[in-house]
Amino acid sequence: MKVENVLNCSFSSWYSVFKDVTTKSLVIPLPQEFLEYLHSDGLVLPEQSVAASSNENADEDNIIGEEIDWSTEDISTPVAEPPKFPEFENLVKKSIKKLGGCVFPKLNWSAPRDAAWISFDKTLKCICPNDIYLLLKSSDFITRDITQPFALCEDDENYKNDVQVKYELVLRKWREFNPSNEFRCFVKNGSLIGICQRHHTMYCSFIGQHKDEIVTDIQAFFLHVIQGNFSDKSYVFDVYRRDQGKVLLIDFNPFGEVTDGLLFSWEELLGNERLNGEQEVPAFRYIEKSSGVQPNPYTTYAMPRDFVDLATGEDPQKLIDFLNLKIQQQDSDDESTPEINLSGSFR
Repeated sequence: MKVENVLNCSFSSWYSVFKDVTTKSLVIPLPQEFLEYLHSDGLVLPEQSVAASSNENADEDNIIGEEIDWSTEDISTPVAEPPKFPEFENLVKKSIKKLGGCVFPKLNWSAPRDAAWISFDKTLKCICPNDIYLLLKSSDFITRDITQPFALCEDDENYKNDVQVKYELVLRKWREFNPSNEFRCFVKNGSLIGICQRHHTMYCSFIGQHKDEIVTDIQAFFLHVIQGNFSDKSYVFDVYRRDQGKVLLIDFNPFGEVTDGLLFSWEELLGNERLNGEQEVPAFRYIEKSSGVQPNPYTTYAMPRDFVDLATGEDPQKLIDFLNLKIQQQDSDDESTPEINLSGSFR
C-alpha cells in the first residue's frame, strides 16, 4: 500500500465518478482554524453553536435560573474560550438543510464510528453542527485521519514533507441502513477476490439462505459499475444491497492493513493463493451461526482506557496495581469491622 493509494480513496477523489450509484453528499473544505480545533485537547464546542442551543432552550433556562444560583465566584478553574467558526458553521447548516435535515458526517477517509456511543441515539445521525462537532472531537478515527493518514504506507517517509492533504468535511444524506445488508469487497489486481459481511459482530440467518444471490448481485455491480473506473488496481469497497439486484456503493478504502479485513486476514488477502480454492468466484464469508458472533470492536471506545487494559491484560502493571489496591482495601475493611459482644452491642 502506497501514499497514492490512500489519496485515491479520499472521498473527493472518487465521488464525482460514482455519484450516481452512491448516497448524495456535499463536501465542505475544512478551514485551518477548524483543523487546529480538532487537534486541540479538551471538548469545548464552538461559541456560535452553543449560543444557538441556548437560545432554543431559553424558556427552560429561565425556569432553572429561578431555582439555582449559577454564581461563578467560587469557581477557580479557568474555562477554555469557545472557538468561533461562523462562516464554516453557516455552510454546514445550509448543507444539512440541502440534504434533507439529517446527515452522516465523515472526513476524507473515516467516519467517527468509534464515537457513536456519545450521541443520544448511538448513531452518527446529525441534525445540526453541534452534533457533528461532538462526534468529530470524540473520535480517535478522525484524529488518525488528520495526524497520520499515511500510516503503514511503504513510501510514507518519501512523502512526509511533500503531500499536502486538503482536508474536507463530507456530509452524506442520512439513510436508515439495515446493517445486515452491508458488505465489504476486496479487489486485488483488478479482480474481486473476496466479499465479507460488513458487520461481523452479528448473526443474520438470511445471509446464508441467500448467499448465492448476494454474491451474484455484488459481482454484477463490480463488473458493470466499479471495475476499470477506480484509479487503482487493488482496493476495498463497501456496498449496501438494498434488495435483489439493487446495490448501492458506500465507500472506498485502501487495499492494506490500515483497512479492517473483518473475517479475512491480511496475510491471506495479500498472499498468492486463491481464497476460494480453484474457483473463479470470490470467496464469501459471513457469520454462519450465532455461536460465531464476535464482540463489537467499537464498544472499547465507550469505556476508560484503563478498563480495557485490565480486561485484555495489555498492561500487566495496571493489573498488579489494581490487585494491590484491593488488598489494601480488604485490610482496611478488616481493621474497621466492628466486633459484637453477646449482648448485641457494638464496641
